[in-house]
Amino acid sequence: MLAVLVVLAVLVVVAVWAVATYNGLVRLRNLVQEAWRQIDVELHRRHALVPALVETVKGYAAQEREVFDDVTRARAAAAGGGVGPAQQAETENALSGALSRLFAVAENYPQLRSSENFADLQAELTNTEDRIAAGRRFYNANVRQLNTRIESFPPNVVANAFSFSRAEYFEANDPAVRAVPSVHFTAGEAPGPAAAVDGGGQGGGLDPRRDA
Repeated sequence: MLAVLVVLAVLVVVAVWAVATYNGLVRLRNLVQEAWRQIDVELHRRHALVPALVETVKGYAAQEREVFDDVTRARAAAAGGGVGPAQQAETENALSGALSRLFAVAENYPQLRSSENFADLQAELTNTEDRIAAGRRFYNANVRQLNTRIESFPPNVVANAFSFSRAEYFEANDPAVRAVPSVHFTAGEAPGPAAAVDGGGQGGGLDPRRDA
């Protein structure tokens, strides 16, 4: 009888441990998914800003068609969706590179650089990049915790039994393309033509002062 009780006690302990481990894995998986949704919101905000930015630059530098085409293609690839965090990071890196070239073009047009609409769009894009970077750190921290739990023994026994899988990190391969390049403004430069910053254009619906 004593042996039976010992066996039952061991089984109860194992069952309680297994349930607690399973629930912990579910909680970590949900945290990863929630963190990714937060990044996704900011990525959509970034993708929405790009067309308005391109149209604003076009108003002053229409001849830079190749740069505009590169940004448009990169934006379309990044906004396509339906991919995992690792592949999304690759498309976002490509978009960052294209935006870097767009801002390099802007440096050659003083009226564009002094345009209020261009400055507002750049500020909003920079703020969005900062939120994406913060979200990336939070997401990757949760991914690391989940993956460590899945790979550690004995939790990996429960993870394998219930098909928990490793989550993908969201990382930029080249740190140089993570941030939006700074565009320097000169106080004496005249503002650009109003037609290029007209609120009825593609950038009209964007409010750079909206809440994050």
